[in-house]
Amino acid sequence: MKKLNLGEDNINKLIVSFSIPCVISMLINSIYNIVDQIFIGKGVGTLGNAATNVIFPLIIIFNATAGLIGNGAAANLSLRLGEGKKKEASKNIGQSITLMVIISFVLMTISYLFLPKLVYLFGCTENVYKYALDYGRIIILGSPFMIIYSSLSIIIRADGSPKYSMVMLVIGALINIVLDPIFIFVFNMGVKGGALATIIGQFISFLIAVIYLKKLKSVKLVKEDFYMTKNVLKILSLGLSSFITQSIILVLFVFMNNVMTKYGQLTKYGSDIPLSVYGVISKINSLFISTVLGVSIGAQPIIGFNYGAGKKERVRETIKKILIINFIVGVFFNILFIIFPNEIASLFIDKNDINYQLFIDFAVLMCHSFLLFISLNAFEITTSISIQSLGNVKKSTIVTFVRQIILFIPIALFLAEVLNKGIYGILYAGAIADILCFIFTIFIFTSEYSKLGKSLKKEEDIEIFDVKDNNNFKKVVTISREYGSGGRYVAKLLAERLNISYYDKEIIRLAAVESGFAKEYIENNEQTKNSYYLNDDQIYNAEAKVIKRISKKPCIIVGRCADYILKDRLDVIKIFLYSDDDSKIKRAVKYYGLNKDKAFKIINKINKDREKHYKFYTGRSWKKLDNYDFFINVDKFGIENTVLYLEKILEKSNR
Repeated sequence: MKKLNLGEDNINKLIVSFSIPCVISMLINSIYNIVDQIFIGKGVGTLGNAATNVIFPLIIIFNATAGLIGNGAAANLSLRLGEGKKKEASKNIGQSITLMVIISFVLMTISYLFLPKLVYLFGCTENVYKYALDYGRIIILGSPFMIIYSSLSIIIRADGSPKYSMVMLVIGALINIVLDPIFIFVFNMGVKGGALATIIGQFISFLIAVIYLKKLKSVKLVKEDFYMTKNVLKILSLGLSSFITQSIILVLFVFMNNVMTKYGQLTKYGSDIPLSVYGVISKINSLFISTVLGVSIGAQPIIGFNYGAGKKERVRETIKKILIINFIVGVFFNILFIIFPNEIASLFIDKNDINYQLFIDFAVLMCHSFLLFISLNAFEITTSISIQSLGNVKKSTIVTFVRQIILFIPIALFLAEVLNKGIYGILYAGAIADILCFIFTIFIFTSEYSKLGKSLKKEEDIEIFDVKDNNNFKKVVTISREYGSGGRYVAKLLAERLNISYYDKEIIRLAAVESGFAKEYIENNEQTKNSYYLNDDQIYNAEAKVIKRISKKPCIIVGRCADYILKDRLDVIKIFLYSDDDSKIKRAVKYYGLNKDKAFKIINKINKDREKHYKFYTGRSWKKLDNYDFFINVDKFGIENTVLYLEKILEKSNR
């Protein structure tokens, strides 16, 4: 991977190199669950399969928790290593591991105690109840292993060992596959055997993951690193994105379980068969989702790098190719579900089972209604991830929410309740939601894709530009300022008088080349803190590198935590500029075109965003006097006199 050139290498080669490992890793978890369903279905029947489906929301919760901690820890690791803070990076990893252990055992205890009530919340029926408890109790006892190894696998990938992480998952899955038939058929343990095989496989993966901790490449852990501090909240905030995504899946899964049992009991299929079939078909469908996600996520760095570098033709080419790949994958699975529903369903039930024909019939019905247009989901998923790579996180999030929450659930309830279509309304709501979401996504995709336009000329990777060299002045000046204080204008005039370089918006251009993000995206997101997205940290890291580079020569740098980034430098003078509210409002109205009635509210919001951003990355208060050498009210002297005053002070400090 390190030898690949994202800006020059063949796009096909890059997609294969980045996407295949991602697809394999994502497919492993799907196969894990499918294997359990096959053996339990053959050995226990529809009630056994329904039981695994009832417990699956708990597995989603465990996975969401693992993602919350693991992704947060991986993000922190990248962030601290980017800043050159290895000691802090090791502390974050140590704290994350401690947090994994604590939360996993708390979740295990709560889940075990409340399992009898939780299964009904998750759509359990009276017939399935005993099987769900038998399966669930064993799965819950193994949940700490699952949460810890899943979290560690993310950290291991971030540490530069994706193959180790993949092998770890594969070994666990293979052990599960081998033990499932032994426990279920040879020892006649039923659902308990399936659950036991699962947690043994997870335990082996857990051991392999723990062994890796001694082999960490980027940091070396010591005992003190495992002590908990308040910084652990930062770790959780950075993993919140994946947690929210898993939460959406959880809501949808619980909804479907409950409506399958509620409306299924009014049909010839009863409650248990729809519940069982939904679990089986959704897990087969996860193979399709995992493949499309793997291809799309694998292409993210290719899209992001080339977009940031201005190579929009390469961006367009990458998006076109992953759309074609994912469309082919979608059509393949669509054909599979339409032509071979009997064969798919028969994998999960014994032909001698009393419910065999009803199980098959409902599976066919579900494949020909609920999954009728699933190939369209490939476009939705690819678009969501692609436009996130282009920097438009809001639109990406909207696309993700539209199908699952905004469209499907209301349509399903309308058809089932208002039009009195019952379970058939629920099933056809899936197809309707897919079509509507596809139409909606076309508009989103077109608006973003059209912005790519024609290819831009490559921006030169220059170190710094417009460099002025004042042989007399040897300092670097950082200026932090309240919005509307006139601080930016003061900084620009001061740079002109001192005849040194001035950096403000110019940093965005350099950070775009450094990070691979578009300039427009960095400009819109650089001084806010959207904790849900790792992109914010990549922007901060890129800007920090740029600031360290440009500060090799005398200059004035405006904002962007420059005072903190350069805090250990003796040749840096740190200034904070502010003014009273009335002056800020007048300037904002006059120079920034703000509405007078709304100016105060907008100014406060921008300054609060800056304060949060500064606090998050520095751990310090933005307006604390101790952070700066000079803390000046611009209104005291006026802009021009403030410039003259600072010029005299800086010239004296330069001696």
